Amino acid sequence: MGVIEFPKDRLLDIIPIGRIAIDFNPVDYFKPLSESTTFKKYLGGSPANIAVGMARLGRKVGFIAKVSDDQFGDFVVNYFRKEGIDTEHISRCKNGEKLGLTFTEILSETQSSILMYRNEVADLQLEVADIEEEYIKNSKAILISGTALAMSPSREAALKAMSLAKKHNTIIVFDIDYRPYNWKNADEIAIYYSLVARSSDIILGSREEFDLTQKLIAPDCTDAQTAAFWHKEGAKIVVIKHGKKGSTAYLKDGSNYGIKPFPVKLLKSFGGGDGYASAFLYGLFEGWDIIDCLEFGSASAALLVASHACSEDMPSVEMVKSFIIDSKLKYGDMIARV
Repeated sequence: MGVIEFPKDRLLDIIPIGRIAIDFNPVDYFKPLSESTTFKKYLGGSPANIAVGMARLGRKVGFIAKVSDDQFGDFVVNYFRKEGIDTEHISRCKNGEKLGLTFTEILSETQSSILMYRNEVADLQLEVADIEEEYIKNSKAILISGTALAMSPSREAALKAMSLAKKHNTIIVFDIDYRPYNWKNADEIAIYYSLVARSSDIILGSREEFDLTQKLIAPDCTDAQTAAFWHKEGAKIVVIKHGKKGSTAYLKDGSNYGIKPFPVKLLKSFGGGDGYASAFLYGLFEGWDIIDCLEFGSASAALLVASHACSEDMPSVEMVKSFIIDSKLKYGDMIARV
């Protein structure tokens, strides 16, 4: 038995909810964004990347989102269909809202930045009426991204999905996924993040993201104190990420397990988190020990930061396992484990 019990006999494994965007990554990288002239287009947005990642790993994936009613909307829906992701609950905006655009800067192997265009953006137009109970009922888990909580009507739609998931014992994964765009102030962030975190079974975030979430209710916590707080609220697994220093999963029984990044030649410093999340969740669905889930997640993250794209370069199970084997042969069996 795994560390978390997913409902059985459901049509889908997981339904991410929220942001689908377009990424433009520079082909002429290692220079400032202002000097980049050539970009390659990819499907983007953290929940969308995670959806693709889990589909590539063989899981049955759905999605709930609003997208633009134009050719970029066509692009992302067709991309999902090609990956085997159910698109029946991806609907089109009616008032001209556009997909968010993300221009990335790859200044060096360790310095990257993101420029987002998110005014009147399509994904934040998701409405309560777009959330159908039967769809939530027929999935083992949903994933709520913190960016879906930034504005109405999207935040109410996410909260409805959360309520229906609780009603039907569907596992709730909260990927805090903080982006400063669209939020009014830190108190607003804390209110909505903590509201979802209190109902979540699995919470994934960086130290900064947990600090934002806990600002009004449990500030100035250590990692262990943070995990204990959310376990008391009902979370079964709390994963706190520290970038290059690795990450730790805290379980409700008081145990914790750490993982370090795999050594890899970096191309960029973004995208790893989505590969990590999809592969970590895959391990949970497979019923693996938590340390093996973490190792699989860390390996996927390493592959992503060494590649140009995010969604397009999400690895298969075989690719991740092969990378782990090769890394252990080169660096030693315990290379990524704390």
